[in-house]
Amino acid sequence: MAHKIFDMPFSKIYPLYVAKVTKKGRSVEELNQLIFWLTGHSEDSIKLVLDQNISNQDFFHHAPRMHPLAHQVKGNICGVRVETIEDPMMRNIRILDKLVDDCAKGKPLEKILPKE
Repeated sequence: MAHKIFDMPFSKIYPLYVAKVTKKGRSVEELNQLIFWLTGHSEDSIKLVLDQNISNQDFFHHAPRMHPLAHQVKGNICGVRVETIEDPMMRNIRILDKLVDDCAKGKPLEKILPKE
């Protein structure tokens, strides 16, 4: 079953992430650092993604490199434990949501990102 979030353009979701973290005193650079860590995107590739209005699903599907430790991101987001989500695409989306949520809650990036 396809979810609406899959087809939503990442360019519509990104400003929501920006608003969430900046409202809590965090920076866009910190947000981008989380996104880059998870997906392998860079400043240049994220600009392309935002300019091209690609779907959230395509954003993750065509990510340069999903981080091999992404599966270690654990916890609740939207009332669901991230590690129990079976659909790989939904899990990736919720992992990013969890990273952004932890950032907005004031956690240092070193404590948010799993260690190698």
